[in-house]
Amino acid sequence: MSVTQDTPAALAEPARPVRRSWVALLFAANLGLWMAFFTPVQVLLPEQISELGIVGKEAALGWVTALGALVAIVVNPAAGALSDRTRLRAGGRAYGRRHVWTLGGALIAAVSLAALARQPDLAGVALGWAGAQLGLNIMLATLTAAVPDRVPVRQRGAVSGWIGMPQALGLVLGAVLVTAVVTEVAAGYLAMALALVVLAVPFALLTPDDPLPPAGRVPPGPGLRRLFREHPDFARAWGTRFLVQLGNALGTLYLLYFLTDRVRLADPDTGLLIMILLYTAGMVATAVLGGRASDRSGRRKVFVVWSGATIALAALLLAIWPVWPVAMVASVLLGAGYGVYLAVDSALITQVLPAAVDRGKDLGVINIATAAPQVLGPAIAAPLVTHLGGYSTLYALTAVVTLLGAVMVVRIRAVP
Repeated sequence: MSVTQDTPAALAEPARPVRRSWVALLFAANLGLWMAFFTPVQVLLPEQISELGIVGKEAALGWVTALGALVAIVVNPAAGALSDRTRLRAGGRAYGRRHVWTLGGALIAAVSLAALARQPDLAGVALGWAGAQLGLNIMLATLTAAVPDRVPVRQRGAVSGWIGMPQALGLVLGAVLVTAVVTEVAAGYLAMALALVVLAVPFALLTPDDPLPPAGRVPPGPGLRRLFREHPDFARAWGTRFLVQLGNALGTLYLLYFLTDRVRLADPDTGLLIMILLYTAGMVATAVLGGRASDRSGRRKVFVVWSGATIALAALLLAIWPVWPVAMVASVLLGAGYGVYLAVDSALITQVLPAAVDRGKDLGVINIATAAPQVLGPAIAAPLVTHLGGYSTLYALTAVVTLLGAVMVVRIRAVP
């Protein structure tokens, strides 16, 4: 949608480049979100479930994370759709449509993480994680919409690189915090809740959030089936994201158990931290550079294909040589590939959104492609690990699924 006299700022296509301060605040908000998401998944939840003494810890972890992902699938597009049409007025002043949801999501997630610190059984852990996912996905829906709301197309690759980077940094900082500084599981959850609030709230309080015009009803957007049918490039972008994220879910869920039971590392907790650090180094080195290169060339698809191939190669290394030195090399390759993928694919997706008025809802639908694999991943991975070939089969499938997803991007026509 182009900027005209009749186009409200909230729905106009952005033309003015965003400032570094705005990117920094959005970076911090995403850092808080991903610390609160990935640290429990990779460290706190596995340790908490192990401490409960449950037989079949792999299956138990899979069910807990799957329940959280089911919540995400429902909440993300719903929160995005609600934020698309939110109008707030107080004291004669109109407020924007996104930030109130960001603040509310942060509060729900922080309270849920604090509650997780005191859960004595698996049911309590599952419900606490579901509550955390509720709040985090409300936040994710509105923070994701910030890019098409305010960033011009020519800047989106670089900005997407910056705000994709916290997915790795959040896990590193969170893992360091809960393994080296705060060593108890309960204290780790409280630290994540505090970090989320401190990092996320400034973006919602200090950055602009354009309001919708006070008059006029915005009609609801099309349903999912019609959306995919009428906008095939959007459907293809969804499929690409789904397959790559399914590969990511398959490859990362059981890393701690992989190091313990297959690599047989003497100190798997430290080993996981080292892998996370190497992964982050690879991601930080490539995310912004890949996004900027995509912006300058005007091309997106070739970067997605090569980044997916890099991730697939790393997974094959884990499948064929499950030894510690190879695991470290694979970590760097995974990070390097995923950094470019997140930056460029996120920018590509913003260019195939069907309508400005439904940015939040449509990006919420895209985010289902990230959340749904968290449900399917455990259901696929658990029987593979326990009955159908073990970790070699798991990582071979990770490579195949990721490569299929990356190649699928070639079918998108509207973006070079």
